[in-house]
Amino acid sequence: MLRKAGYEMINQYDHVRLKSGKRAVIVEIWEQGVAYEADIEVASDEYETETIAHADIESMFVEVEVPMERVG
Repeated sequence: MLRKAGYEMINQYDHVRLKSGKRAVIVEIWEQGVAYEADIEVASDEYETETIAHADIESMFVEVEVPMERVG
């Protein structure tokens, strides 16, 4: 993963958790480390698109590869 100025870079289509507790998908990067357009989950399979600040993001979901023999 790339690092810039001490934080993980947010990329288009990254999944994040907002400080409000909601999950969101980044759909556009307006300015890295400042503002993003995000599809925010408001219900199961229902999203609202809003502009969010970098400060609104609590964490980022990362993909982990798991060998199939460990999947049961």
